Amino acid sequence: MYKLKAFLLAIIAVIFMTNGQASAETIHIVSDTAYAPFEFKDSDQVYKGIDVDIISEVAKRKSWDYNMTFPGFDAAVNAIQSGQADALMAGTTITDARKKVFHFSDPYYDTKIVIATRKASPIKKYSELKGKIIGVKNGTAAQSFLDKFQKKYGYTVKTFDTGDLMYNSLSAGSIAAVMDDEPVIQYAINQKQDLAINMKGESIGSFGFAVKKGSGYDNLIKDFNAALAEMKADGTYQAIMAKWLGTDDKATTSQATGNASAKATPVKAIYKIVSDSAFAPFEFQNDNGKYVGIDIELIKAIAKQQGFKIEITNPGFDAALNAVQSSQADAVIAGATITDARKAIFDFSDPYYTSNIILAVKSGKGIKTYDALKDKTVGAKNGTSSYSWLKENATKYGYNVKAFDDGSTMYDSLNSGSVDAIMDDEAVLKYAISQGRRFETPIDGISTGDIGFAVKKGTNPELIEMFNNGLAALKKSGKYDDIIDKYLNSKKVAKSSKKGVDESTISGLLSNNYKQLWAGLGTTLSLTLVSFAIALIIGIIFGMMAVSPTKSFRLISSIFVDVVRGIPLMIVAAFIFWGVPNLIESMTGHQSPINDFLAATIALSLNGGAYIAEIVRGGIEAVPVGQMEASRSLGLSYGTTMRKVILPQAVKLMLPNFINQFVISLKDTTIVSAIGLVELFQTGKIIIARNYQSFRMYAILAVIYLIMITLLTRLAKRLEKRLN
Repeated sequence: MYKLKAFLLAIIAVIFMTNGQASAETIHIVSDTAYAPFEFKDSDQVYKGIDVDIISEVAKRKSWDYNMTFPGFDAAVNAIQSGQADALMAGTTITDARKKVFHFSDPYYDTKIVIATRKASPIKKYSELKGKIIGVKNGTAAQSFLDKFQKKYGYTVKTFDTGDLMYNSLSAGSIAAVMDDEPVIQYAINQKQDLAINMKGESIGSFGFAVKKGSGYDNLIKDFNAALAEMKADGTYQAIMAKWLGTDDKATTSQATGNASAKATPVKAIYKIVSDSAFAPFEFQNDNGKYVGIDIELIKAIAKQQGFKIEITNPGFDAALNAVQSSQADAVIAGATITDARKAIFDFSDPYYTSNIILAVKSGKGIKTYDALKDKTVGAKNGTSSYSWLKENATKYGYNVKAFDDGSTMYDSLNSGSVDAIMDDEAVLKYAISQGRRFETPIDGISTGDIGFAVKKGTNPELIEMFNNGLAALKKSGKYDDIIDKYLNSKKVAKSSKKGVDESTISGLLSNNYKQLWAGLGTTLSLTLVSFAIALIIGIIFGMMAVSPTKSFRLISSIFVDVVRGIPLMIVAAFIFWGVPNLIESMTGHQSPINDFLAATIALSLNGGAYIAEIVRGGIEAVPVGQMEASRSLGLSYGTTMRKVILPQAVKLMLPNFINQFVISLKDTTIVSAIGLVELFQTGKIIIARNYQSFRMYAILAVIYLIMITLLTRLAKRLEKRLN
């Protein structure tokens, strides 16, 4: 009897132990990867959203020990079905088909699909969609709805694989509207995207928490339902929805997220920061050839305050953005306006400056309103907010818009009277006026957005955190105001600009900038010599192949020459510098940046090699055919004939063309400056950005190039005489 009692007690103990272990078992919950605002990874690389917050609150109330992962919607559903996960929380619509497989909770969100447009082009009813193109994500309820009513309302449906492509197309104007889940669009609106909802949504169902039928996890559904009811009763549920969908003042995230007293931990020894090369007062070279400006001082001060090391280079705005995209740099600070299109590619910091565009005219012109611009010409830099605004309002005010590639040329045009007014960033214009430009700004500026520090999307989250914290600390200490005031206070800027040599004369420009010009000249000559030497080797090889008796060699040479000569040099350089590293990273997962000098050398070598190949082919074919026939009839081999008979004569014919190609290669170095290489021409542009002495500086550059090319031409003539 005693043994029986002991046995029963042991069984009961095992049962209790088993129950205790089961209750303490970790619940594996799976979710989508990117479905804002329900679940998405923020710039700090932490998943957030409605689903994440609800599960967190339910787990706290019901004492769940849970682990939430985000493999993606399809992978999450498959994980539940295969028993690899216990529950699904991924904005999952409750449908009859899914009810056959899953046991759903009470609905926690009633979802709708809705039409959205840009703010400036509202659509208030479906009949207004006639003849327009509507974007929708492939395979969604929104696509089914649009397909169903397409004939009735006369629109065209365009499908997209991802939401970012769809919204970028809307932003670019290639589609008139989009249809998507209402909470997704509402969240985007709260993030300051240019979207508007002017129609009622279409109800398509409700979202629910789910487990697989028969899996033994039905108790999770009961817990979820009970906790959800409690959350709705005490207001917690409403607060979560307000946080992400903007139903109250707390819905939108604050522009300033940095913590002035916090410091993130760097994960790299040195961060490579890239910037513009000529965008005063944000970044420009001072009289000593060192880069200064709001951006430069700000990032240095933040790095010092947060305790991380940086290396700053200034390849130019486009080159800087491309460097970050191709992972050749960690971040960009270049007066970059935060736009929806750029948010699809970059993660931005808190804004550190609010940008305005403003109209400028020559002093005394009497233009006081936009109406006074009728029939006049207004200039703006191509691709800027100023240019976009002017084009949008050209019909309204009756002016003509002229695009410029750089600010110095635009300012010179206003000064010379070839344009009647210009529009540019207010900070840039203020700096130009402080440097002696006789312009005035008679009309208040127009706000165009915020300027931010950026990293490639999904990378270097700690860098964004450190920047935000450092920015908050600088604002708190007053250091931020000191930096801004230093460059935008006209009296201070004017006072500082008077130091050093007067650059309003040729002699002053040369004496103050000869070191920079000498360095730029050195880069130009080095690049030309190295690339031309390699191009000679490439050209001779393919030129010989072009006249080879072997057909396959001739075909290879022809393809090489046609392909390289058929692609503009700038595109070749850009592909090598930015495209190849991106390709390598996508294939290997490792960053493989290419040095700008190396990329420029490869591009110039390939380009020059293709032209030299034609010079070699033409020179050989210019030698009379009888020379080859006579030599072969004497029993000499093809190779010996080429080496001893044909080439000595052909070289004499080729030499003038070789020198001419060398001159072309020297000139072409100005083209590869587009990838950020600071050669002679780019050096001159950088100097002009600081002092606005474009006429004198371009005259100096022209003389330098003229001297070099004249010397080369005379050398060619002397060599030609010696050979003859």
